[in-house]
Amino acid sequence: SLQLPPSPNILYVVRVKVNWYRALTFILTFLLYTSFHLSRKPISIVKSELHKNCSSVSDLVTMASGSGSGSGSGSQQPSLPSLQADMDCSWKPFDKGNYKQLLGAMDYSFLCAYAIGMYLSGIIGERLPIRLYLTVGMLTSGLFTCMFGLGYIYNIHNLGFYIFVQVANGLVQTTGWPSVVTCIGNWFGKGRRGLIMGLWNSHTSVGNILGSLIAGYWVSSNWGLSFIVPGLIIAAMGVVCFLFLIERECYLLPSYDTELLLPKDTMCVPVQPVVVVKSESKPSAISFMGALRIPGVIEFSLCLLFAKLVSYTFLFWLPLYITKAAHLDAKKAGDLSTLFDVGGIVGGIFAGVISDKLGKRATTCAFMLLLAAPTLYGFSMISQFGIGPTIGMLLVCGGLVNGPYSLITTAVSADLGTHKSLKGNAKALSTVTAIIDGTGSVALSWLFWIIVVHDI
Repeated sequence: SLQLPPSPNILYVVRVKVNWYRALTFILTFLLYTSFHLSRKPISIVKSELHKNCSSVSDLVTMASGSGSGSGSGSQQPSLPSLQADMDCSWKPFDKGNYKQLLGAMDYSFLCAYAIGMYLSGIIGERLPIRLYLTVGMLTSGLFTCMFGLGYIYNIHNLGFYIFVQVANGLVQTTGWPSVVTCIGNWFGKGRRGLIMGLWNSHTSVGNILGSLIAGYWVSSNWGLSFIVPGLIIAAMGVVCFLFLIERECYLLPSYDTELLLPKDTMCVPVQPVVVVKSESKPSAISFMGALRIPGVIEFSLCLLFAKLVSYTFLFWLPLYITKAAHLDAKKAGDLSTLFDVGGIVGGIFAGVISDKLGKRATTCAFMLLLAAPTLYGFSMISQFGIGPTIGMLLVCGGLVNGPYSLITTAVSADLGTHKSLKGNAKALSTVTAIIDGTGSVALSWLFWIIVVHDI
């Protein structure tokens, strides 16, 4: 090994540059994954438009039919066809009585593809440049999101088309999470990882909120734009990723004339160590079974299974539930559903701070999830009493559910991906992240399969 010269000027420049790169990486990866969730949210907003509540029109038809037969006059009969035409207010093929099954089939298609793809994505991501892998995923995700919206523009009523788009989008969206967690984990140590990751992981809720607002703006007039605009946004962010993302903590030092110190051309030198060690071989990427053997991976994967199950149920179905329960239009229901994500932002930061203070991430997750169980039951009861109680319960439920979800998918994943049993091999971070997140997605696909089969 060769000792680098301890030049104060070089070390100061390195320190300043690293801080700027960390800030850039934090902000950029935050925006990148915000766009991922922004593009997932429109389907939940548009559901109430794909199948509208036509019960009021149905009542008018029944009343008109009854009054016409009761009076014996044929003068009112011509009004029935026009009323029945007005009842055709849903988007085929979601205008039938089995609309819940069809909408559930779309969710199931996306989540099943996402679950399968996530296990593969982590393994692939360890072996490819993160910047290129993430860029391709964002560009193709933007393409398929826009394709769903084009179904409205071109008046497509084939269920197979929408299922195909959902499957394809689910696969390419798996490139996002392992990549951004690996990137942020490369730049930030374990010191205040819970707080940093809690702040950073608010991108999930911010993306849901922005996706709800953007989709809600066009949902009643042109729901195709509710998909096309988010699709263009995530594709544009893919270009930004390609141009500006720095994958890991390093600093490009200028070449030195002294051959014993560094080569003539610039090279990427790790910032923290001051010793250049000549390694014979690079650390190899960890296998799937090797990642499973890391202590805590299986336990936290099963814990996330239930937390993500609840979180994504709210993500995909909360606006429709509010529309049916509170009798609000699609835009107002979408705006109200964002309160769950507002609570999730606070809950994620709170969980991160507490876990840093206590040094017990598992205990923090367990405590919040135990509180979440009766709170969710209370939400189903209290939401019947009006908007005010619903708002309060949405905030509390969002914090208690998304707090552990945020902690497990970020700080815990980063901790496990750099576990001491790996002996310094950082190649496991992407695979561990994919295993934990993919396990939660398996539970989601199972839930929506139940919805599809049993028409819940």
